Amino acid sequence: MSQSESFLTLAARVRHEIPKVRGSRFVATAAPVQSPGEIEEFLRQVRKELHDASHHPYAWRLRDSSGLDAFRSSDDGEPSSSSGKPILQQIDSKNLTQIVVVVTRYFGGTKLGVGGLVRAYGEAAREVLSRARVLEVFRTQPIELCFPYEFTGRVQGLLTSLGIKKGQSTCSAAVTLIVEIRESLVDKLLRNFAECTGGQGRHRRLERQ
Repeated sequence: MSQSESFLTLAARVRHEIPKVRGSRFVATAAPVQSPGEIEEFLRQVRKELHDASHHPYAWRLRDSSGLDAFRSSDDGEPSSSSGKPILQQIDSKNLTQIVVVVTRYFGGTKLGVGGLVRAYGEAAREVLSRARVLEVFRTQPIELCFPYEFTGRVQGLLTSLGIKKGQSTCSAAVTLIVEIRESLVDKLLRNFAECTGGQGRHRRLERQ
């Protein structure tokens, strides 16, 4: 997947159980995540909540600030490619990222075969995602702006015109202001900032913590 100004993810955790498949229960749980650590904590919680289940296959996809993709799927003891892969395919079919989906299976006593498992796990993942609220999240860049106090009104007017909310600030003879701005608007902000401060303003791109 290529980098874009925004990405799609889930607004909140969601869980859904599909009708039994030849006696087996399939309970799907999906959630937004931001890091591998959050994924591991989410998996731990699901395994604890549904501790009496047979398997917890899952898939996740993350994208870092540079647009680099990372993803993984696990069959968690089910036959190879029967569960984790179809879950990941459902994530990708909706172009979602910053997300993890676990489909928990309670074995019902009848083997489904690889084809049956692929269909059941894929259906469970598809159904839980269809019930989730999807958010479009815009990538932003934190910028530090420093300028003489007399330009405060002009700079605030510039920020308002670009839809930027005021962030952390300190004031003395000069003002230091930290703002978050969409990546696509950074060049415009810095160009107009230089103009409205008569070249006396300074800026610095900050690393995200």
